Amino acid sequence: MGTSTEQATTQPQPAAPAPAPAARQPVPEPPAKATTRKKIILGFVAIAIVLALIWGIKTFIYSRGHETTDNAQVDGHIVPVLAKVGGYVTAVLVQDNDSVRKGQELVRIDDSEYKVKVAQAEADLAAAQSTAGGRQFTGQSQAAVATATGNRSAADAQIQSAIANQQKANADLARMQDLVAKQIVSAQQLDAARAAAASAAADVEALQRQAAAAGGAVQNAQAGVRLAQAKLQAEQAALDNAKLQLSYTDVQAPETGTISKKQVEIGQLVQPGQTMMSIVADTGTWVTANFKETQLNKMVVGQPVAFEVDAYPGCEAEGKVQSLSGATGARFALLPPDNATGNFTKVVQRLPVRVAVIKGCGSNRPLRPGMSVVAHVDTKQ
Repeated sequence: MGTSTEQATTQPQPAAPAPAPAARQPVPEPPAKATTRKKIILGFVAIAIVLALIWGIKTFIYSRGHETTDNAQVDGHIVPVLAKVGGYVTAVLVQDNDSVRKGQELVRIDDSEYKVKVAQAEADLAAAQSTAGGRQFTGQSQAAVATATGNRSAADAQIQSAIANQQKANADLARMQDLVAKQIVSAQQLDAARAAAASAAADVEALQRQAAAAGGAVQNAQAGVRLAQAKLQAEQAALDNAKLQLSYTDVQAPETGTISKKQVEIGQLVQPGQTMMSIVADTGTWVTANFKETQLNKMVVGQPVAFEVDAYPGCEAEGKVQSLSGATGARFALLPPDNATGNFTKVVQRLPVRVAVIKGCGSNRPLRPGMSVVAHVDTKQ
C-alpha cells in the first residue's frame, strides 16, 4: 500500500500548455502627424483644382478667338510625267524617291521610227523648195512666172509693131483714095491698100488677144508661186513636227522635285498620254484645312495660322489664310448630294481653306504632301 501510493505520487504529470502570446495592440498615431498628411492631400487637391480652373479659363478664352480643326493636311504640286509619243522604253534613268532637276532625262523611248519620219520630212521639204525656190536659187514656179512675164512683154512689143504697121497702112489707104479721085492710080491699087489696112488691123487685134492670154499666163504662174510657197511652209511645218516628235522620245523632268510612284520599266510599250511616274515638285507646299461652315463667321484672308504637324511632335509651324474655296467639298464629290430628295438629313458641311506656309519645321523635317496637321486660325486679327 505504501509503495503503490508512492509510485502513483511519483508518476510524471503532463506539461501544461504554454500561454498564447498576447496580440499587439496598434499604437495610436500622434494627432499632429495625421493632421499634416491631411493638409498635404488637401493642398494637392487645391492645386489641381486651381490648375484645372486656369486651364479651363485659358481654353475658353483661346477658343473665343481661334478656330481649330484636325481635318487638315499638307498639299503640294504633284506633276505627272507623261509619254508624249508611243514606243518601247529603252532606258529608265531614275528610281523612286530620287531627286531630279528640271530638264533632266528620265526615260528614253526607241527613236528609230521617228528618225525615219524626220528624214522623210526633210526630203519632202527639199522637193518643195525646188518648186517654190528661195533666196539662193530660183524654183520652178518662179521660172514659170519669169517665162510668162517675158511672153507678155514680147506680145506687148509685137502689138506696138502691129499698131505702127496699121497706122502706115491707113495712111497709104488715105493717099490712094486721093490719087484714085484724081485718077492718078488705078482702082486695083486702091483695093490693095484697103486690104493692107484691114490686114494690119487684124494683126493688131490678134496680137492684143495674145497679150491678154500672156497676161493670164502670168497670173497663173504667180498663183503657182503662191501655191508652191504654201506647200513649202507646210513641208517645213511637217519637218518641225517630225523633229518635235523625235525630241519627245527623250522624256525629261518637267519640274525639279522628287520621283514618286514610278510605273515604267525597260521594254515596256507606252502610249501617248500614259503616266510613267510622278514628281513631287519643290515649288512649295501649303496646308488645306477643312473647316466647318459654322467656323467661318470671323475667318478672313490674311489671318495668322499656327499648325501642328503629326509627324513632327513639338513642331510649331506658322502660316496665314491665303484663300477660301468657292464651294464646299461636297460640291466637288464624284456624286454630289441632292438635297431635293425626300430623305434629306442636314449635315454640317466643310469648306477647304488654303493656308500659306510662312515657317515650316526646318530643313531636316520637310513638309510633305499628305501629312496630317492640326490648324489653329487666329480670328481676332
